Amino acid sequence: ASATPRTTSGVSHPPGGTSAPTRDERPAVPPLTWTVDSQAWELGCGHDYVIVKPPSQVPPPPAPQDAAPWAATQSAVHGGKTLVRLSTQGLSDTAVVLEALRVRVVGRTAPAEGNAYAMDQGCGGSITPRHFAVDLDKNRPIARAVAGNDAGSPIPAVRMPYRVSAKDPEVLLVAAETGSCDCRWYLELDWSSQGRQGTVRIDDDGRPFRTSAIEGLPRYTYNTLGRRWEPYD
Repeated sequence: ASATPRTTSGVSHPPGGTSAPTRDERPAVPPLTWTVDSQAWELGCGHDYVIVKPPSQVPPPPAPQDAAPWAATQSAVHGGKTLVRLSTQGLSDTAVVLEALRVRVVGRTAPAEGNAYAMDQGCGGSITPRHFAVDLDKNRPIARAVAGNDAGSPIPAVRMPYRVSAKDPEVLLVAAETGSCDCRWYLELDWSSQGRQGTVRIDDDGRPFRTSAIEGLPRYTYNTLGRRWEPYD
């Protein structure tokens, strides 16, 4: 399996069955929409991928906006950390309350084999949306609200619930890390609006996100002058 190759949009997928559910049995249609990008890099520049290729066969790091196709062509796995940027807003002016964000780990195996390749090419300013940290090595990982910063100005951690509408979107950044496993996981977002409530699954277009530890792997950084990968100092 490769790292997340593209941005996905949220749609409601009712559970499958042999017959159509009755009106009362049908799940609540979410009054919100969302997009997911799991190819975000730390501060827009720093990220690691695990790739089962020697340095001579790995192309130079891409620009951050080209990370998805680059990772897909290399069958790359997120190394050590996955950053999921979740953008969500309501479908109308009526407020939708985002009640909770949960983490579901669906598989843990030994860390992926290969080499770790660092994308660091010099970082710009730090702009962080509402930020959540997840420790995938915990038995029951949670999405914990943490403080961020905007170009050096602290942004205090703000816990849920949040309100969104068509005119008031929200961007959540989930940073999921592991130091011991090849983890597959997804998110659940609880919502409520006008007496209705429900839960949407946030994943990679129907597949779990994937994050693998890089401790002990050979790690490389790209020398732009020599145009080659070299051991990371």
